[in-house]
Amino acid sequence: MDQRFNIGSSSAPFLQAVVANKSGEIFELDEYAAIGMAAGNFAPLSTAETVPVPHGSEFMQLPQRRPVVYSIRKQRAVTLIENPYSPGEPIYPVAVFNSPGYMITHVCAYEEEQRVDPLPLFSYGAVGWYGNGFQSAAIQIDAEPRQDLKRMPREKILAGVRQMRRQMPRNRLCRHLENCALVYGCPAAKNFFIGRYEAPLPTSRRCNARCQGCISLQENTGIQPSQERINFTPTPEEIAEVALMHIAKTSRPVVSFGQGCEGDPLLAADVIGPAIRTIRKKTSSGTINMNTNASRPDILGRLFDAGLDSIRVSLNSVRPDGYNSYFRPRGYRYVDVVRSIDLSVSRNRFVAINYLNSPGFTDTPEELGALTNIIRNHSIHMIQWRNLNFDPIRYWQIVNRIIPSGQPLGMRRMVKTIARRFPGLMHGYFNPPKEKWPQSVRPQ
Repeated sequence: MDQRFNIGSSSAPFLQAVVANKSGEIFELDEYAAIGMAAGNFAPLSTAETVPVPHGSEFMQLPQRRPVVYSIRKQRAVTLIENPYSPGEPIYPVAVFNSPGYMITHVCAYEEEQRVDPLPLFSYGAVGWYGNGFQSAAIQIDAEPRQDLKRMPREKILAGVRQMRRQMPRNRLCRHLENCALVYGCPAAKNFFIGRYEAPLPTSRRCNARCQGCISLQENTGIQPSQERINFTPTPEEIAEVALMHIAKTSRPVVSFGQGCEGDPLLAADVIGPAIRTIRKKTSSGTINMNTNASRPDILGRLFDAGLDSIRVSLNSVRPDGYNSYFRPRGYRYVDVVRSIDLSVSRNRFVAINYLNSPGFTDTPEELGALTNIIRNHSIHMIQWRNLNFDPIRYWQIVNRIIPSGQPLGMRRMVKTIARRFPGLMHGYFNPPKEKWPQSVRPQ
């Protein structure tokens, strides 16, 4: 990888580098500053470009990799193969998986050993130490406490599970969500059981994309899926029962098809359509949303007829070759995704892009130009700036092999530029209820 180093012009103090020993103990290195990485670009991290690590974030030690840090004495980046204060002791890079609502600006800086296994399906934010705490190279993109773990005490979730078992004793979808909440720790499932914000409605067992970073299905990749995919198709009645329960007890409720534990919901439209009709026969309240790859505009139109309110379209890139290299679509093309966006706008439905970010690719001039064009020409309403949960070096190798890109601009600059060009565009992390949509698309 072509490495470029930028020390920048900020006068803000650098963060101390942090590493881990083989036991997983994290410690700082006094004479070294933390570095962030974006493709082949390295930069020291300062207090001006970082935030305190958010509550609920997780630290990760990266095996088979060596930390890259900035030597204050030598005034250059160095790769450490052992603890500089304890020769012979191996040390490892430390990354942070930030809590929801935070978008990373740099990934953890490291070099791989000759033979490495792919990293698990997380994002690997750069982190350092300053004063009395850890600092993360991230931007808070959404301040809503929707998935704040402090507000999800386990006792309250368990009480909600017991209540739902009494109210929906035969509902298989409800039992599936129990597993999501209690075993996998899914924040959306937890919110269902405590009656707040957005409830998930996983339905589809199939998908027509082969995403490199699919968190519920990996075949012969050496990557462990983050969670099991749903192994049954709920009935329309089961789906409607869960959705109506959430809508009835929640302020500004959202219910969403298209979760991490399923394929794409457009391929389960034969049960989702009737479920939506049942919901809308009984209530006009709540927002019915679908997180989707938007591959089938013909199916999507029928779901709008049934009462679907909004879609969130997942994209890692708004350039066809970049999109195809990651999503690897089967039986559809990138142009079909764009047609679905246009259809949604023409039907006066709310459209968000689930923009899967990777610093060093997302923030290049080419991607910024393409994003500007799709917002301008297709009238989307929102960008959800999400972190791509995938091995960053492997990802850069995949996309740059297909679609070479220029020097990164920086994620902060990327977001600010889009906000300046499109002042009416919403920015965030979560699916908003219809009460927060622009007036032009709110139901009358």
